[in-house]
Amino acid sequence: MTSTITLTYDTTTLYLSERLQWTDEYEWTPVQQATEYSITGALLIDVGTKLAGQTITLDGVETEAWIDRALCQTLKEWAALPGAEFVLTLRGTTHAVIFDHGAGAFTAQPIWKLTDCEVTPELLYRPAFKFLKV
Repeated sequence: MTSTITLTYDTTTLYLSERLQWTDEYEWTPVQQATEYSITGALLIDVGTKLAGQTITLDGVETEAWIDRALCQTLKEWAALPGAEFVLTLRGTTHAVIFDHGAGAFTAQPIWKLTDCEVTPELLYRPAFKFLKV
């Protein structure tokens, strides 16, 4: 069984590599907790539930999830849209996300080191994505 990873903005859907790994899937919890002691020494605990903000880091650098330069250019342009919301489909589930600019948003490394005249739209890159669920 294969799962297609897509990113949609407006009416345009981009197909991303299925080799991307969600590296921080289990690092987030919706539970927010604060504790402190009162002046009498009693423990005060305040617990609530976060409504949004889960991080989704998709790593294609270590997994060699190659995408071409033309797709990188479109993703770079999308990441430059301040506050734009996207629909990320990952493991059959859709997530409303924005690029997490505080954590790097979108980066890509070429798989080959070429001279400038050898760079083409077909050149392959290893991407990394940082999203926040909204």
